[in-house]
This record gives sequence, C-alpha cells and structure tokens, in this order.
Amino acid sequence: PNLDSLPAFKRLTEVGQAREIILKEEEELKSASIWCGMFCGKTPAEHGHLDFAVNNNLVKRENIKVDFIWDILDREGKKVRVINVPFVAPSYSFNVDFRPVGFGLPINEKEWREELEKVTETTKELLAEKSDLLIAVYTLLDRIQHFNWGEALVLEWYRKLDRKLEEIIFGTGFLDDSQNKLIIISDHGMCSRGEARVQTLPEKTEWGVLKGDHHENAVLITVNVDYPIDSPQDVFRAVMKDLGRPE
Repeated sequence: PNLDSLPAFKRLTEVGQAREIILKEEEELKSASIWCGMFCGKTPAEHGHLDFAVNNNLVKRENIKVDFIWDILDREGKKVRVINVPFVAPSYSFNVDFRPVGFGLPINEKEWREELEKVTETTKELLAEKSDLLIAVYTLLDRIQHFNWGEALVLEWYRKLDRKLEEIIFGTGFLDDSQNKLIIISDHGMCSRGEARVQTLPEKTEWGVLKGDHHENAVLITVNVDYPIDSPQDVFRAVMKDLGRPE
C-alpha cells in the first residue's frame, strides 16, 4: 500500500518480478530457521536449526551441521562475500571483516542508523569487487516493525532503506549489466500481534512490548532470475543453478 512512497522498491517491481511467497507451516515462522534454510537449501527437519538459543545457550555456526551456499561455492573457487545474515546471533559474515551492529539486533534509532549506513557502504564496496555472489542483509526493519508496528515510524524507515537501495542497485549501475542477477527477499512478513498464523514470540521482551509479529507472506523481488522461487530453500537452488557445479 505504500509503494508510491518507495521509488526504488517501485522501480524494482517494474524492472523485475515482484510477489509474495507464502511460508509453509513447517517453516514455523522463526527467523533463525528460515534464514538457515534459505542459504543451505534444507528444510527445518533436515538442518535441525530452529532457534537462536538452545537451553539458554546461543547456537553457533559450528553447531549447525550443514554446508551453506557460501561454503560450497568457496570450495569450488567462486568469489563469495556474505555480510550480516541473522541465522545465528551475532549475525554471520563470510570472507568479510564485518562487525554487526547491536549483535545483529539493533534496538534504537542510533543503532538503526548505524546499521543502515554500515551495511550500505560495505555492500557498495563489495559490489565494486565484482564477486560471483554477494549476500547482504539489513535487520533493522525487523526490529522496527516488531516494536513499532502501526506507527508512522515504520514507513519513515522503509523510506530510509529505499534510498539506500537506490544507491546500491541503481546508483552503482549494477543492473545495467543484464548478466547481473538480483534477489531481494524477506524471511517473513509482518502483522499486528495476535494476527499471526502461529504466535512465535512473547508479548514482552527485555527491550519492550512487541506490537508486530511474523506473518507467513514474505516479500520477493527478482531481476534476471529464471529459477522459480516458491520457498526460502529455492534461493539456494536458484544460486546453485547459476554458480554451482552441475550434478
């Protein structure tokens, strides 16, 4: 409903394909599990990583017994750069010296601004290196929507992110080369607390009351991608189709 206020997002819907993907029940609408499946290609039952912590201990990358897309392609000699993927906390980076803002969970306007600038500038620097695969994640909108859903602040920060997407995607000329492919995806959608298919979060946290909850419809925009993406795991398959070693 706010697309006319977001010129970069709107332009992307015009040059690419834009729609929602509906997360299946087995995805459980938990971010750690969904991001994990997106980049290892396995279902939660297969990868076994369901949450950020188990028995009050944070899960680490080495506790997850799967290969991710960056592990596979790096072994195959591809140039891969990954920043700020929140399937573990702190969020994960690969082949990049990137320290996540606020442990990957920015909780106030100072940290939101810091992450917005840091992810944007690092992404533009890495784009200039012309990697085979670059993955970059912003986490700030997740935090903003959980604690401020229904407030004008949400659209304000979507507009800020929209301007950064303009810099990254159009300002750099990335899509001027038709060989370049782009996937923009969220791990879930958002809705008011109580409207979610499954309640996955407490009402109150140490950071405040949660107003927004996970919705099963996630955003998907693709440009120059011909692989059908109908699930988070299809992101892994789409990338492997183009960059991976044939079976």
